[in-house]
Amino acid sequence: MENKKEKLEDFKAAISSTVRSISNSQKIEIAFGNEISKSNKNFIKLPDLEYNNRSNFEKVRAVADSKSLIFRFSNNKILKKNEPDGRISKKLYEISEKIRCEKIGTSYFKGIKSNIEKFYEKRVDGLDLKNSEDRIVESFENFLRVNFLDFINNTKTDKKFKSFKKDLKSKLGGKINELKDLALDQEKFNSSISEIISNMNLDDPNVEEEEKKDDRNDKDEKQSKPQNEDQSTREKEAKQEEMSIDSGLPDLENQAKDSDKPDEELEIEDSSRPDLKKRNNSKFGDLSYKTYTEEFDEIIKAEELETPEELSRLRKNLDQQLLQLKNFISKLANKLQRKLLAKQNRSWNFDLEEGLLDTSKLTRVIIDPFNSLSFKKEKDIEFKDTLVTILIDNSGSMRGKPISVAAICADILSRTLERCSVKVEILGFTTKHWKGGSSREKWMKNEKPVLPGRLNDLRHIIYKSADTQWRLAKNNMGLMLKEGLLKENIDGEALKWAFNKMSKRKEERKILMVISDGAPVDDSTLSTNSSDYLETNLKKTVKWIENKSGMELLAIGIGHDVTRYYKRAVKITDVQDLGDVMINQLTDLFVENKKKTIH
Repeated sequence: MENKKEKLEDFKAAISSTVRSISNSQKIEIAFGNEISKSNKNFIKLPDLEYNNRSNFEKVRAVADSKSLIFRFSNNKILKKNEPDGRISKKLYEISEKIRCEKIGTSYFKGIKSNIEKFYEKRVDGLDLKNSEDRIVESFENFLRVNFLDFINNTKTDKKFKSFKKDLKSKLGGKINELKDLALDQEKFNSSISEIISNMNLDDPNVEEEEKKDDRNDKDEKQSKPQNEDQSTREKEAKQEEMSIDSGLPDLENQAKDSDKPDEELEIEDSSRPDLKKRNNSKFGDLSYKTYTEEFDEIIKAEELETPEELSRLRKNLDQQLLQLKNFISKLANKLQRKLLAKQNRSWNFDLEEGLLDTSKLTRVIIDPFNSLSFKKEKDIEFKDTLVTILIDNSGSMRGKPISVAAICADILSRTLERCSVKVEILGFTTKHWKGGSSREKWMKNEKPVLPGRLNDLRHIIYKSADTQWRLAKNNMGLMLKEGLLKENIDGEALKWAFNKMSKRKEERKILMVISDGAPVDDSTLSTNSSDYLETNLKKTVKWIENKSGMELLAIGIGHDVTRYYKRAVKITDVQDLGDVMINQLTDLFVENKKKTIH
């Protein structure tokens, strides 16, 4: 019994520590079940913990994560200021604020997303939704989770909310992207969602008036009665059911503490070192290019952006979409493989004292037994000392067939070159947000200084690292099909990132292949700088890599001529030609290198 109690206390201590870390407040009080807190302000109420009940523990952890994010990212004064009238409307409004805070928080703390989603999936599976109000409220939350937090319903859940899905889509569907952009601005978000909810006219005005009368009568009755000690205790407990949020919250730009690293695993560069940024830019011959801030930039592995189950599902979708094309590209890839392997296997060193027995020299031994045996060894494979990096534009304009074809081509090339002992890495580049995200938010708070430089949050994705085997990374390619992943493209910085990443490798020969569908575009940056700001940086970066780095750079433009940026570039008009062109370009490079070696 004592051991059971100790374990529960350990669980509570662990949860409490997590809450303080996520909420960014060491003064916050945490109460479980019927525990009474001394504080009415910095206070979070959690369900009671049950011994040896995994489901209960997962519930408590998820609720703790969600409430901690609300504590950290929500201002109660702003929330109350924009609150709509009506009981149902208020419920939907509270849900939308919870989702907003989870949206911000899960971008910082990766482990939280999984905790909340697992609990929500179990909770929603157990709902019967017989009550009409419950159906409205739960359908609204599900719609926001699917469209705002990229939650994926199972078949059972989809059926459960099917009747409300169409109606909610007509009322909310067109507003989702706008609401996403406002996530970091609570005032604007609360005002916008409050107006949307009010226009849905979900509350019966007659019922609301009756409830207001009842509330007034209850208030008058309470005032007419003396308040004894029991009443004040009950009121205190009732107040504690709601979490009050201190208006003096930490700024949204605060990053997670070191203790939170296992949950978030963010790779954010230190923007407090301007000398570092200056050196990087001067290295690529572009002293005029600058970034407003790099603190929100992200370098992340594909498997950290989605669950293994979702990556597997997206991979199956990718294979189904391009089944015929995949077979065609596979044939081309096999042709490339045969050429490379043929070149590798023809090179031998003869007349050695050890190695494989050279049977062609056995006649000498037969004629004269005093002749020594002759051995041979295959020469070291030159392709082993080669790295190929495929850098794929993950911008919104690549959505649909282009990104699907790019993903499957990169995937098949990776498998092919791996068989030939060539290291391959697959990278992608986009931004975390449309219209600037957190970088623009910071710029606006700092009174919008002129010509701020790059003004959006970068997201650079590692789909397959050079040392990861293809079979372990193949599901990652499906992530490119994820709805909402593809946003803006800032090509110059993506090339710098890929180049710097490759430069740390030991391979003697390095080939960088870029797949893009046009010029770099980021509305936030281009609206605050010169119209050719990103394009100029791309040209200077490419020129430096081509002329001064010794790295081989080639580009494939889908539907757009990219020869104005790259010396070695190919334009394809039909996206189905991508596989053929990629393989032929690589074959030419290897053949060209072989000829140089011979001469």
